[in-house]
Amino acid sequence: MLERDIESRSRKRAETKGRRMMKFTSPGHAFVPDDIVMAPIPLWLQPVIARYFRFIEFKRTGAKPTAAQAREHERLRAMGFTVEVIDSVEAADRVFDDMGDRL
Repeated sequence: MLERDIESRSRKRAETKGRRMMKFTSPGHAFVPDDIVMAPIPLWLQPVIARYFRFIEFKRTGAKPTAAQAREHERLRAMGFTVEVIDSVEAADRVFDDMGDRL
């Protein structure tokens, strides 16, 4: 079976199980995995996960996410993920400081 067929069927199965599967690309970093699969995070674990993993949307100073971006952010938040919109270096520093140090 071709890789694309395996991926397509897996994506559909993930969705039927309440998971989100998103294509992962990282320009400048070769050999990264193809996709990220996310399951809803239980409420009690959300603060722990947020210390180690967040989605970040960078915008120019004062800019807001587009309506489509805001919808996607809400989908991720509904699963328990933290999504930050950062429009300055200072805002990035606040997020990084909030995430804490490694244990």
